[in-house]
Amino acid sequence: MNRPRLTPSIIPNLFTAINMFCGFLSILSASEGNFNYAAWLIFIAAIFDALDGMVARLTNSSSELGVELDSLSDIVSFGAAPSFLLYKTYFYSMDVWGILISAVPLIAGGFRLARFNIQLVGFSKSFFLGLPIPSSALTIASFVLAFYNDGFPKPIIDFITPMILVLSFLMVSNIRYETLPKISLKSIKEKPFHFIFLILAILLVVFMYTKGMFIVFVFMIVIGIFRHLYKLITSTFNN
Repeated sequence: MNRPRLTPSIIPNLFTAINMFCGFLSILSASEGNFNYAAWLIFIAAIFDALDGMVARLTNSSSELGVELDSLSDIVSFGAAPSFLLYKTYFYSMDVWGILISAVPLIAGGFRLARFNIQLVGFSKSFFLGLPIPSSALTIASFVLAFYNDGFPKPIIDFITPMILVLSFLMVSNIRYETLPKISLKSIKEKPFHFIFLILAILLVVFMYTKGMFIVFVFMIVIGIFRHLYKLITSTFNN
């Protein structure tokens, strides 16, 4: 009788499965009205999403199966979960239109992941084409944590629909977003701005908590847009 063979890929795949489970728990929590818990579970899912890639690289166990499983997990945790959270906290009052609008991040995220998988060459990358779906989901989750309190206040309500439409567009756009640099002396010398931003982001979260988290994600997204516009302008003048 052949015994099942344990391989190094089991560990990163286990983290991926926990990521998916956190997304499922987030949906359950949102359905029961525990919106803060649902939002935090999206953050926990993101931690395991980062860990599975890190462990896969450390154990040299990256595989096509891992990539596909990661995408399936991401569509649950960073597509379905934030879309359902948006629906339950705000769009439920808009009937059919609310369902359609709140589903846009889920659908755009699905296209984003599908494009990523067919364009992936190797397992390491220096940038993402389009806003990564976890970044979109964490922006939505931090928005709920920062501003929801038995409903969103009036000035904030006006920004909800434009925010998710912009996030959805950015996911399927051709705007490049850089990957997080590895923490090393060489990386700090090559990209000092990234580490200065990281320190400022930590300070912002310490002093402003959830609102600081939301500001950090918005700033990261805006930087990508301005970098894209700058490259377009410079390339136009150079030609």
